[in-house]
Amino acid sequence: MSTPKTQDSIKVLVFAHVPPPHHGQSYMVQLMIEGFGGDHRHPERHLKLENTSPYQIDCYHVDARVSRNLEDIGDFRPGKFLRLLGHCAQAIWCRWRHGVDIFYYVPAPGKKSALYRDWLVMLFCRPFFKHLILHWHAAGLAKWLETSVLIRSRAVHYNLFKDADLCIVLSNYNRADAQKILPRQIRVVQNGIPDPCPEFECEVAPRRQRRGRWLAKTAAGIPTSPAENQPEGGDPYVVKVVYLAHCMREKGLFDAIAGITAANHKLAAAQSPLSLLLLVAGNFVNAQERTQFEELLAQPGVARCVQVLGFVAGQKKYDLLSQADIFCFPTFYQNENQPVNLIEAMAFGLPIVTTCWRSLPEMFPLGYPGLVEINAPEQIAQALLRLLGKEDGTNCRSLFLSRFNMESHLTGLAEAFHNIGKKAQPDPHSQPPKPARVPR
Repeated sequence: MSTPKTQDSIKVLVFAHVPPPHHGQSYMVQLMIEGFGGDHRHPERHLKLENTSPYQIDCYHVDARVSRNLEDIGDFRPGKFLRLLGHCAQAIWCRWRHGVDIFYYVPAPGKKSALYRDWLVMLFCRPFFKHLILHWHAAGLAKWLETSVLIRSRAVHYNLFKDADLCIVLSNYNRADAQKILPRQIRVVQNGIPDPCPEFECEVAPRRQRRGRWLAKTAAGIPTSPAENQPEGGDPYVVKVVYLAHCMREKGLFDAIAGITAANHKLAAAQSPLSLLLLVAGNFVNAQERTQFEELLAQPGVARCVQVLGFVAGQKKYDLLSQADIFCFPTFYQNENQPVNLIEAMAFGLPIVTTCWRSLPEMFPLGYPGLVEINAPEQIAQALLRLLGKEDGTNCRSLFLSRFNMESHLTGLAEAFHNIGKKAQPDPHSQPPKPARVPR
């Protein structure tokens, strides 16, 4: 996609936090700022400013982080309130110091403490800016407001956010969250990341294709030659299934374990030489769930099919995803929308098992065989076995290249930003989503 052709740069005050703590939203904000040329408040920290960004958007960033780590997110502390007031003061100062009149903000997910934070930001900052952009990274806020808060609170929220100049959403499912506040424009711009596997065609694809053919034969009971049985990174009969996310029940960790265990029972019953190993990569957010996880691993039937890796990054993450066979992420997290981990798995050509939850089905073609219902370990087991040797990585890699690449993401954002204040145009991505069929 070509970059938008405009004559003048526009200035945007980005009021959002970047890592740490590291999660999908903060990472995407960081990528956006870097993609648009860096932070113009601190040009000495961003060498990219030496070259003019083709998108002609100047970002002035206020790192609105109030949580110290993942465990701290959503908890109320007086210190957070004071820190937030300081961030608001910085934003107002930037408004006058740099002449920035567009305020970019990421609305909170469905949590009361986060909701109150949004109210304070709108009360203190919005009156000073001419235009408001809201970029929705979490999903489900509209439903949460209708079912979990008082009518008076809903009215306050809608009044503070109404008439936003632009709402950017990640999917058609996500549009409902923006429509509640009656914005002037809604644009669908999917997430996109830099290619984490640029060597896919020459290094990863050949290995994945060979592995796929071997798994297909072995799963079907077709004999293989000694040459084909040569291990690539370990025992060839062990199918490596990756769970890469925060280790949470809502993110599907326990369902993934149950699905792996059920799939191994089916393979053993069929006297297959194959077995599945779940590689768990990520940190725990909840101490109670960590204890439950450790108790689960103490069971003999579970311990031999789960391996804990902890947090992985850099080369370790690359090796994990390039050498894995399947990606499993059966999430039902209440604010899940368009998770970066699934996009990364696509980039590595990994067949994916995930849920028909929130915006996730829109990320895949209709009838994709890896989609399952939430809280359904038996369906997870069936999907894992269904994908054995059926996907060689080409299809998922193509999804990444065509829909979730960095250039498409930045171009979509830039076009939306440059249309601020103009008469709303029909959004080419506004067609209602087609329901994804869950394979049985």
